[in-house]
Amino acid sequence: MSAVPPQILANQKASLDTLLAIQTAAFSGFEKLVDLNLRVAKASFDESAQKAQEMMSLEDTQQAFAYASSLAQPSADKLMAYSKHVYDIVSGVQTEIAKLAETQMAEGQKHFADAVEQFSKMAPAGSESAVALMKSSLATATSAYDSFSKAAKQAAEVTESNINAAANATFEVAEAAKPAPANRTRRTA
Repeated sequence: MSAVPPQILANQKASLDTLLAIQTAAFSGFEKLVDLNLRVAKASFDESAQKAQEMMSLEDTQQAFAYASSLAQPSADKLMAYSKHVYDIVSGVQTEIAKLAETQMAEGQKHFADAVEQFSKMAPAGSESAVALMKSSLATATSAYDSFSKAAKQAAEVTESNINAAANATFEVAEAAKPAPANRTRRTA
């Protein structure tokens, strides 16, 4: 017969499962960031080679200045898109870890409530006030956790909304600031 109660073993297994799930989520996010950075690096190398070829075909300084000014806007757009991808990856990992932690907290609260209930059933006569205090403390802690959890979710939603609004505004400003296409008419002599 085991000296460790099955409930404790089950709790330890659940905790280990949660830890492994958190590690898996974090590693998955890391893999996504590495993949994104590799794709960005490859695209940058390919684009640099293409731009170098295009630059070598320019015929005069006016074309060179127009070409150089046309390079800035796509880079800003790409930086914004890259930042958005990174934000999405990190946000996804945070959301997944928060869900796992929330589940673990809910299970912990349930186990603690069960323990308090078991204690109250086995408590000796005259300990009703101690049991009532424990139940009241549990209810207060659960209520505080629920309030904190709701406030954290609302803060996260507001933050994400603000970031999305700022990103959209930046994209709109960048789009409005794009120079009009230059007329490339050649003079014939």
